[in-house]
Amino acid sequence: MARTGVIRLIFASLLAGSASMVVAPRAAMAQPAAFQTIAPSVILIDADTQSTLYEKNADAPVTPASTAKLMTVEILFHEISEGRLKLDDEFTVSENAWRTGGALSRGSSMFAALNSRIRIEDLIRGLVIVSGNDAAIIVAEGIAGAESAFAQKMNARATELGLAGLSFKNAWGKDDPGQRVTARDMAKLADHIIRTYPNLYRYFSEKEFTWSKIKQQNRNPLLAMDIGADGLKTGNIDEASGFGIIGSAVQNNQRLILAMYGMRSAKDRAEEARKILLWGFRSFESKSVFAAGETVGSARLYGGAKMDVPLIAGSDVRILVPRGATERLSGKIVYDGPVQAPVEEGREVARLKLMRGQTLAVDRPLKAGESVPVGPLYRRAFDAALELGQGLFRTYVFKR
Repeated sequence: MARTGVIRLIFASLLAGSASMVVAPRAAMAQPAAFQTIAPSVILIDADTQSTLYEKNADAPVTPASTAKLMTVEILFHEISEGRLKLDDEFTVSENAWRTGGALSRGSSMFAALNSRIRIEDLIRGLVIVSGNDAAIIVAEGIAGAESAFAQKMNARATELGLAGLSFKNAWGKDDPGQRVTARDMAKLADHIIRTYPNLYRYFSEKEFTWSKIKQQNRNPLLAMDIGADGLKTGNIDEASGFGIIGSAVQNNQRLILAMYGMRSAKDRAEEARKILLWGFRSFESKSVFAAGETVGSARLYGGAKMDVPLIAGSDVRILVPRGATERLSGKIVYDGPVQAPVEEGREVARLKLMRGQTLAVDRPLKAGESVPVGPLYRRAFDAALELGQGLFRTYVFKR
């Protein structure tokens, strides 16, 4: 059953005030003017703090179009990092890839020749620079044998990464009722790619790619702007599905990641993405909440030698707050509990959720700060009786 724990949160470093032992809403002082965007679905996150700076319909299912290729890229990068593939390995261009995703399809293409063999490094460039549909199909067939089998791998990998809002039917973004994503989970996917594959992520920032004697420019419009952009992908099928983009930029060692869908044109997409990223860089400052290893709170134990286990942050927890303003902050520890003993030190048992107003600004895992063995029989009997009593109380109160 989902439980919430008490947070030992010191506000002094975040807000000009005294320390508080329990996180509770605090009256907000002067706020900056509310940010407005014409984007129907969007989220902006700070990569370092994992803070959400802005969101609007971030969990609404949308058509990914070519941004679906990010999952294709993730699987390819994963295969390379695991040693199952190398950059010099080659995949064959099938008739299906040539006909469905190549020049004949009149979609984005790297112009791969039928029955030719292409190095994986070139296929990466074909995917991330020119958004080649043929490149995506070649990769899918090369890894899984068929697109349908690769789509299953895409969904399995999304589940493995905890991205429940992603559902794929093909590797390149062809419209399909079963192919849906959310801005939030696509931003998380982008963040994962950047963090996990830094040596491969560099391909996203290359400005052009030439294949079959055809030079093409990177389709990401942010790269041509002087805002520190270095990736990732655009996508659109038609005006009905709208124009989307997953973008990332770095300024003063701060990385922001943007996911945006439903724009009316490529021009609107580029201008609004630039506007949102620049707003994020200019409007927030980072504040420390907890240091790595610091005790954040506790979780109730069942059958343990102690009633509670301390919870610690595995890494520094920081939050971005508007510059020159005091933001309404609240928070809670969330876990399925009570937690069954024994508990090993370092085991992830809960999550820290910090809210800035109505926005979930921080969602980080918390680990057991110490090992707690199984308690004696009388302790387990006491916990069982306590749980039974609480269960009866909840039944009586909430089901009347």
